[in-house]
Amino acid sequence: MTPPPEDPSSLIGEDDRDAAVLRLREAYAEGHVSHEEMDERLDRALTARTRGELVSALDSLPEEQAGAVSTIGAAGGRIERRGAWRVPRSLKVESAYGRVRLDLSRAVIEHPVVDIELRLGTGGARITVPRDAIVDLDGLHTGWKDLRYKARRRSGPGGPRIRISGTMGFGRLKIRHARR
Repeated sequence: MTPPPEDPSSLIGEDDRDAAVLRLREAYAEGHVSHEEMDERLDRALTARTRGELVSALDSLPEEQAGAVSTIGAAGGRIERRGAWRVPRSLKVESAYGRVRLDLSRAVIEHPVVDIELRLGTGGARITVPRDAIVDLDGLHTGWKDLRYKARRRSGPGGPRIRISGTMGFGRLKIRHARR
């Protein structure tokens, strides 16, 4: 069943506008629009007030690639990713017991939104996100230990949105923004 179309006269928010700007930047980087066309579309996206105006700025762009889900798993021991590694659009991290360390501060993030699904039994996890990232933890359920995360004040558009979901049993999740 397809969802009903959104009302083109509905007002948009900053998140909608930011997502459109990121989509236009991707289209330009992929060679789908010229520099002049990107400038024109960016102007329309940044001044749009309604969903219909925003859609007109994105009209005729190719569909976004959904990408496959990548899985990192271990029964025990340590899971660690750091340095210049390529972050997939959707990442699933599974560990029965052990530590998880994901450092996205120098990683190659090609998508405006990255979904990280945690399936952890025991053991702690630490995730370092880029300085300008926006972190969404609405889909995360923790068990015995707590979550440590202090959101940064927003420094402007352009950073990726990192959505962290899943479940953690007996371990603490610590999320921090990179310092540089």
